Amino acid sequence: MKFTLSNLPERTIKPRNNGLTMMMDKGLSIRETEDFLTTGGEYTDYAKLGFGTSMVTQNIIETKIKLFKEANIKVYFGGTLFEAFIIRNKFDEYRKYMDHFKVDTVEVSDGSLLMDHDVKCEYIQKLAKNYTVLSEVGSKEAGILIAPGRWISMMNEEIAAGSSQVIAEARESGNVGIYRPNGNAHVSLVAKIIAKVPQEKIIWETPLKSQQVWFVKQLGANVNLGNIAPNEVIPLETLRIGLRGDTFFQYLSESMQKARQLKPEIK
Repeated sequence: MKFTLSNLPERTIKPRNNGLTMMMDKGLSIRETEDFLTTGGEYTDYAKLGFGTSMVTQNIIETKIKLFKEANIKVYFGGTLFEAFIIRNKFDEYRKYMDHFKVDTVEVSDGSLLMDHDVKCEYIQKLAKNYTVLSEVGSKEAGILIAPGRWISMMNEEIAAGSSQVIAEARESGNVGIYRPNGNAHVSLVAKIIAKVPQEKIIWETPLKSQQVWFVKQLGANVNLGNIAPNEVIPLETLRIGLRGDTFFQYLSESMQKARQLKPEIK
């Protein structure tokens, strides 16, 4: 028997285009992956094998990819690995690397190296012919500020080039890109972006709980969120639907809201 509660938001179900959760795998073992999938698999849409971790865990990558695919989770290598191949002029080798491991999703980023945006869009266009492309916008370097208009134009140009979704950069630390050094969101930047870029096309990197809370409160249960740690996928799902203190009153009726001030009678 499955119990339910009233006044919970309706969540999209897999396969979905919004309400996405991207989990960041920094080197899970096979057993840890299996354990994660028993609880978090249902709520995870993308599994990113972070930065260059796949290169140093090649002995287990094929098995992990198979497990993620069986759970209907799209798996891909972190954008830093893409950049590591590109800076060495090995684009064709990167495609061979993806094909060898039967990965059909790719992240295109330029957060670590300097790349002309037209060149980045060319990579997106080429890869979109054979892969699902996610492209990351924003620098990984602290102190580099990008004007809101530039964020918007880059995102829309990358979507036009073939990106299924664009990822708003924050790093795993959550203090660059769309965030201030203290981890708080650049509120006006986010507002300007969502006014000009379709929300279902953006995945907001939210490695910190406070950032997840902020985006759920601002954009609702079905906002696309990324860089979620494996052990935070289930807690995030409770945040999305108001079953955690930070969003507890988010979806309640007016009468229920008033009840927070009352001492309910126990019968």
